[in-house]
Amino acid sequence: MTRAGTRLFLTVVVAVVAAGGLVAQEARTPRSGSFYLSAETRRLQDDDFLNPGMFAVERGRELWRRAEGSAGKSCASCHEEASMRGVAARLPRYDAERRALVNLPLLINAMRVEHMGAPAYGYESDDMLALSAYVAHQSRGLPLRIEIDAGARPHFEAGKAYYFERRGQLNLACAQCHDDLAGAKLRGDTISQGQINGFPIYRLIWRSMASVHRMFEWCNTSLRAEPHAAGSPEYLALELYVAWRGNGLPIESPAVRR
Repeated sequence: MTRAGTRLFLTVVVAVVAAGGLVAQEARTPRSGSFYLSAETRRLQDDDFLNPGMFAVERGRELWRRAEGSAGKSCASCHEEASMRGVAARLPRYDAERRALVNLPLLINAMRVEHMGAPAYGYESDDMLALSAYVAHQSRGLPLRIEIDAGARPHFEAGKAYYFERRGQLNLACAQCHDDLAGAKLRGDTISQGQINGFPIYRLIWRSMASVHRMFEWCNTSLRAEPHAAGSPEYLALELYVAWRGNGLPIESPAVRR
């Protein structure tokens, strides 16, 4: 373990001891990441004029209306904007037609390739993040309603196992921070529950929009663990479990996070 990794590990251990039963109680009530923000950052998110993620939403609105590909179609050619309300609140889900777990970015690319004859976006590309933010924004304020049907069940169980599995040089699991330590302090930050109802987000330390899979990658790297690729089966399964874990929380995209 590196010296920096040792310091982080010791900081987490101290937080566990200091937090005691208080954080265990905290984890029983689903709370959005915005609950743990400073008042200044929360105001930044809540004011659409100031929220930097709204630039991505505006860009996404342009992409929604842009005709592309061999079919000469846009998203708007087949879908009314109002029909997108509630879509993000029900994803990820198992798609029986594709026999696969799908989330918003994967559905966007499927529509582009299959119906527009247009190339798929890169998973973490500016255009994908913008169009994802625009679609998710249509569900703002609606509660997450993730259903685990028979097709989704194996993915859900895999995501749950991943969430509780220790990994990396720090030998920590997602649950140890976001369940056991939610509400405790890690250095200058308050540890959140790791809820994903605000994605895509604008993250201030990155100065950019980001998908939930980029956040998963960042967490794995912080544990000195080998990250998976964005859009991988492992991260899709984890996204399903974490989204289900936040059922009832309102969609906030584009959320702002530190």
